[in-house]
Amino acid sequence: MSVLEEMRIRSLGVIDDAVVELSPGFTAVTGETGAGKTMVVTSLGLLLGGRADPALVRVGAKAAVVEGRITVSEGDAAALRAEEAGAELDDGALLISRTVSAEGRSRAHLGGRSVPVGVLTELADELVAVHGQTDQQGLLKPARQRGALDRYAGDGVEVPHAKYAAAYRRLRAVATELEELTTRARERAQEADLLRFGLNEVAAVEPLPGEDVELAAEAERLGHAEALASAASLAHTALAGNPEDPESVDATTVVAAAGQALDGVRAHDPALAALADRVGEISILLADVSGELAGYADQLDADPVRLAVVEERRAALTALTRKYGEDIAAVLAWAQEGAGRLTELEGDDERIGELTAERDALRAELSVLGQALTDARTEAAARFADAVTEELASLAMPHARVSFAVRQTEAADEASGIDIGGRSVLYGPSGADEVELLLAPHPGAQPRPIAKGASGGELSRVMLAVEVVFAGSDPVPTYLFDEVDAGVGGKAAVEVGRRLAKLARSAQVVVVTHLPQVAAFADRQLLVEKTVDGSVTRSGVTVLEGEDRVRELSRMLAGQEDSETARAHAEELLATARADG
Repeated sequence: MSVLEEMRIRSLGVIDDAVVELSPGFTAVTGETGAGKTMVVTSLGLLLGGRADPALVRVGAKAAVVEGRITVSEGDAAALRAEEAGAELDDGALLISRTVSAEGRSRAHLGGRSVPVGVLTELADELVAVHGQTDQQGLLKPARQRGALDRYAGDGVEVPHAKYAAAYRRLRAVATELEELTTRARERAQEADLLRFGLNEVAAVEPLPGEDVELAAEAERLGHAEALASAASLAHTALAGNPEDPESVDATTVVAAAGQALDGVRAHDPALAALADRVGEISILLADVSGELAGYADQLDADPVRLAVVEERRAALTALTRKYGEDIAAVLAWAQEGAGRLTELEGDDERIGELTAERDALRAELSVLGQALTDARTEAAARFADAVTEELASLAMPHARVSFAVRQTEAADEASGIDIGGRSVLYGPSGADEVELLLAPHPGAQPRPIAKGASGGELSRVMLAVEVVFAGSDPVPTYLFDEVDAGVGGKAAVEVGRRLAKLARSAQVVVVTHLPQVAAFADRQLLVEKTVDGSVTRSGVTVLEGEDRVRELSRMLAGQEDSETARAHAEELLATARADG
């Protein structure tokens, strides 16, 4: 369990420099009116992300500083959040500091690291619940009231809530996809029509891979057939000679003559023999090229009909490449991808039908689970309210009655709600229930929300009663009550002290009090005293023990520290508290 060990407060209000050492159990903070007791509440508020008011800075000081040391268990929520922020633990403790300058600037440090104030605020819910006349937190918030009731109910709510939450998340995902499909139906239909048109165009042409490249080459050849044939014929004549002109000179004859000239003397010199071989190779190559040129010229056909067919086919392919890709390979790739996308789009109607059926089934499931949640909460609310009412009877509110209102809000139409108790009601991630804690302070009074139906003192006592009942379920490890005893005295005040001591068995409790009946039950009593100059110094916050504690309780009882009657009463209070403990 996390425990606030101590706080050091400097230049805050009337406090000059003081250290507040707290008990892991029940600590009572006492002192004369105006001595600065409520600065304990203010300091803790600053330490956990409260609003920084420059008016709190002591006159003449540049800044107010509050430092705290909180022991945390490794792996608990507060420790994990602190580590995420870069904080380091100091021997199992978390060091927190908050500085507020006289100009209004605020700085926060957590575990030796500078952090945004918001990080301290996040830790607050995990560490401390503050209850005071002007700073009621926690269970005043309806969402927290529902969460508190759910945790109090235990498995009875937790099991259906977990199933409900899973179904709710799936319903949100289904609804999102369904909305996208239906709201974009026109755009998707237009996209499908364009794809069909394009795919039909491609299918009508039936292009083959690489066909555009092959046709381009053929068109080039057919378009220059006469020039190509003439060039091949001239080249053949130059190499092989003209049969109709016996005196013409050709390359084959000249090379053959060169070969004959060398063959007669090649035996006398290897170098010349090598040259003769090369001339022979040239002669063979000339013969091969000459033959191929003759064949090329014979096969080349200047066919204008074929050229027209080729150009027409190329025009059809070009029409495709203008729309669907830079070449036929790209067009074929587009067609393949487009066919897949069209299949997907054409399946939307079927998908919409599937999603609609799943949505309706999930809403029906949520109706069943939501009803189970409502039933479990209603049953737990009655038990919780009875226990709190019983606690209030001992806290000077014998006729008060607490109840929970578990209600739902009607949905505008069936499509926006789920069926709970035969009605279509609004729903959310935690069910359809709105939970609110109500108080009827006396017989005949109408139950009203506790924030509106109770005075400041009554509200603090209701919070105390709730926290005592809820102590086993609420994860907050520290409770701070300011003026929880307002308007209480006598036997009721003793019961307030007894209830605070009971709460302190499972959590740390810090109480700012005027009542000796409450202070007597504390494990540790701190006295806040001003010096003659009106400030609280380091020596102004002391832990009272033995005779000093009896004297302070006497002062609180009778206003006189040395009254024998008051002393006797103080000792009796301490004895009663010890006997209860």
